Amino acid sequence: MSLKTFKPYTKSTRGTVLVAKDSLWKGKPFKLLTSQKYKSHGRNNNGRITSRHIGGGHKQKYRLVDFFRKKDDVKCTVVRIEYDPNRTCHIMLVKYDDGEHAYMLAPQKIKIGDQIISGNKKEIKIGNSMPLEDIPVGTDIHNVEINPGGGGKIARSAGSSVQITGSDGTYSIIKMNSGEIRKIDSRAKATIGILTNPDQKNIKIGKAGRNRWLGKRPQTRGVVMNPVDHPHGGGEGKTAGGRHPVSPWGQSAKGLKTRKNKKTDKFIITRRKRKKR
Repeated sequence: MSLKTFKPYTKSTRGTVLVAKDSLWKGKPFKLLTSQKYKSHGRNNNGRITSRHIGGGHKQKYRLVDFFRKKDDVKCTVVRIEYDPNRTCHIMLVKYDDGEHAYMLAPQKIKIGDQIISGNKKEIKIGNSMPLEDIPVGTDIHNVEINPGGGGKIARSAGSSVQITGSDGTYSIIKMNSGEIRKIDSRAKATIGILTNPDQKNIKIGKAGRNRWLGKRPQTRGVVMNPVDHPHGGGEGKTAGGRHPVSPWGQSAKGLKTRKNKKTDKFIITRRKRKKR
């Protein structure tokens, strides 16, 4: 995919950079694989806002994407590649030889008419899905399961992939984009290839209104609030808050480790690399 720029007819178009969607399907999604998408506007079941700055946005339908790939040994053909408003990468509509349709995450270099398959000991080909034990070391993979049969959880966003670096008994060693190296059960499935739309990270929205279309509401800085509303608030005139950056509830915003899942610590070989500040 290529990036799309605009002539500076207005202040917003001067800086806007979007991803060109010329090669994608221009019609409506496959109706049988869509469902209604309910919007919570950041509220919980009591009606209280628990996730701030969420609301509005364009009406969307949810595409039922197959993250499990449990239909083994049945070939399917790529019918078309589509835009999905619910995720950053693109999706593809496939048709199995028995007539069933499904949506899957679309890897790079996949083309309309290509045939893919799931199962044990299949060809190492872009789009094919198989257990980690059948995939050679050094292969780029995506949609990786954490537990066998649990559906893909790792590497599902635009342009992402992870790499198999080795094996340790019944576990495969996976290197993440973050630099973390961890062990995953070798029976867990993964799909060959790197996901589409790597230019997603280069998008410049150009104007605040485009964020409203995406369902993102404006965010008020803490330093312009009153002390009762935010730890950074108060002070005469403009101030920088007078303390290290924190959330409205006082939690550090400078990289405080919040991981509490000690049950899976034994699977992590190397922690992720810390970002340079």
